[in-house]
Amino acid sequence: MKKYIFTLATLLLLITGCASSVTQDIMVEADSDPKANLSGYTSYAWLGAAAIVFDEHGQWEPPQFDADAEIKFLIDRELRKHGMTEDSVNPDLVIAYAAGIDMDSMDIKTDPESGLEALENAPIGALTVIMIDADTGLAIWAGVATADIQENPTVETTKQRLDYAVSQMFAKLPH
Repeated sequence: MKKYIFTLATLLLLITGCASSVTQDIMVEADSDPKANLSGYTSYAWLGAAAIVFDEHGQWEPPQFDADAEIKFLIDRELRKHGMTEDSVNPDLVIAYAAGIDMDSMDIKTDPESGLEALENAPIGALTVIMIDADTGLAIWAGVATADIQENPTVETTKQRLDYAVSQMFAKLPH
């Protein structure tokens, strides 16, 4: 299996609300170009479509859940909260995102019975959102959320985690 499988669907680990037990493992970072005046951007367009990796066993994405559509919906919502509108003809920004999973990630875990530490497989997922200046083609802001992959998540849990990740990411967008 490939070390990194890029997929929008696998980013189902990221969600909203406050830091609850459902979202406590989600880490969010964002950074912007210090020279960019983000308040000057008022419109955006989406950069193409991303491929989705098929999860035939439903281990990290609940069956009948469209992570790609949910992620796009959440990003649209956050951009609108920041006063931006979608404009596919003459946008100020181009928005791109990608999701991926590192199924080979390892972590040290303590056995509760013996108290001994051992190396165990601990898959990690990530969602990256990038804002690109439409005129220059330069990235002016990027947000990244990482989290543990949760096996057999419910649709509700997946939505909460994604909402939390996207909301926290855009909370770091300078005004």
